[in-house]
Amino acid sequence: MTSRADIERVLWSACDSFRGKIDSSRYKDYILSMLFVKYLSDVSKEKRQEYMRQYDNDERRVDRAMSRERFTMDAESTFDFLYENRTATDIGQKINVALSHIEDHNSSKLRGVFRAIDFNSQVDFGEDVRAKNATLRNLLDDFNGIDLRPSQLGSADIIGDAYEYMIANFASDAGKKGGEFFTPSQVSELVARLVNPQENDRIYDPTCGSGGLLLKAYKKVPNGKVAVYGQELNAQTWALCTMNMFLHNVDDAKIWQGDTLSNPQNIENDEWMTFQVVVANPPFSLDKWDGGFLSNAGLDAKGKKQEKMTATLDPWRRFDWGVPPASKGDYAFVLHMLKSLDANNGRMAIVLPHGVLFRGASEGKIRKQIVELNLLDAVIGLPANLFYGTGIPACILVFRKNRARRDVLFIDASGDGNYEKGKNQNILRDSDLKKIVEVYNARENTDKYSYVASYDEIKDNDFNLNIPRYVDTFEEEELVDIDEVKTNITNIEAELVDVQAQMQKYLDELGL
Repeated sequence: MTSRADIERVLWSACDSFRGKIDSSRYKDYILSMLFVKYLSDVSKEKRQEYMRQYDNDERRVDRAMSRERFTMDAESTFDFLYENRTATDIGQKINVALSHIEDHNSSKLRGVFRAIDFNSQVDFGEDVRAKNATLRNLLDDFNGIDLRPSQLGSADIIGDAYEYMIANFASDAGKKGGEFFTPSQVSELVARLVNPQENDRIYDPTCGSGGLLLKAYKKVPNGKVAVYGQELNAQTWALCTMNMFLHNVDDAKIWQGDTLSNPQNIENDEWMTFQVVVANPPFSLDKWDGGFLSNAGLDAKGKKQEKMTATLDPWRRFDWGVPPASKGDYAFVLHMLKSLDANNGRMAIVLPHGVLFRGASEGKIRKQIVELNLLDAVIGLPANLFYGTGIPACILVFRKNRARRDVLFIDASGDGNYEKGKNQNILRDSDLKKIVEVYNARENTDKYSYVASYDEIKDNDFNLNIPRYVDTFEEEELVDIDEVKTNITNIEAELVDVQAQMQKYLDELGL
């Protein structure tokens, strides 16, 4: 049997084939693509063997049965073919052709998934063909030693889990750049629990990255009867997400590629799509988020190109409550998501920097509107150093449509004892997640942890949502005994006189 640990060993061995030659933020695409091809090949090979036994080696009937499978592969797309040709001088091109064929034969599910990767890339591999071929040969050798046939895998989730494990490790290694496409698993789990997906829900992530948040939410519905939607700007990350969905058997997920703000794809029959569940971890305080709008803006009354974002530039009227500052796109994503939320039973959780809780100007006006319209359900402060590439603490804002109450729950989960301190990153344990979710569901005041604030209290605070205004975590320090301090100072001064006298004696003896 092949375990997850076996797969991870192969993946790390494959990383060794690239280290020192290509940056990890780039070579992850080659490794994860090859894992994908190896898995498809082994699944296809085993299924073909089953049909051969079933139809007494009748090739025609076997081919017909294989054409009805979840995906199809021709002989020159298989890993076995690539491995047999691993010493070919054009092995890079052969891999490219194989990937192209996989896309062509499975266009409804995998169209464009390999378009951002080139196993002949001179940018990544340089101009030394022999060195490139040696690297690719090593990569094929690494994967040849692992059996990914379904009958040899202990769990249907092993491949998908190993895939996500590698994405997480690449994110950690790549720092901020890597963190852009990956949300730590425990944060994704918390977000999914807070929105509590139900059967027949439509789940949407407008900044889906590699898809981890969507998958966490999807798995909350055991029978999988939900519809999954996402959008991602970066083409390579979009490809990771598409493969990730496929490896987790979410074949009907709709993952769009493009700028969610200036080119939203959640449009159906010219109508704005809404969803029962919306989750997201958008890029923190995205600078120049309005660039897509301004580049398409017409000329103003003076015949000049418009240089400032206005609500009228958005045909979907998402910014009628206010236009966020160009240097901080947090509320641009919030407003997009609120418009995308089902009016009757919409639940939404978004990971954001703490600045959204208290920054003024246009953000303050937007925040006020959101509270006045009774959309904000909870504010949850997270520990610092949970995310790849940034040590700043983040928060989760939970929104609900059609709320029956007007209060807002504040939770401060950032204090000692509410997480596990790690060497490089802090970790939310399952007990920490459980506590947050239980307090959220109970909506109760807890000493130094949570507080249910009325609308009037928030209004009195001028709609500032900074958590310390509501959750008192002040620890009273032990009173200082001044007399004891004075006595200690006197004793220390006396000791210092003795030491100085002894030091002078030694100096006199040395004639210094």
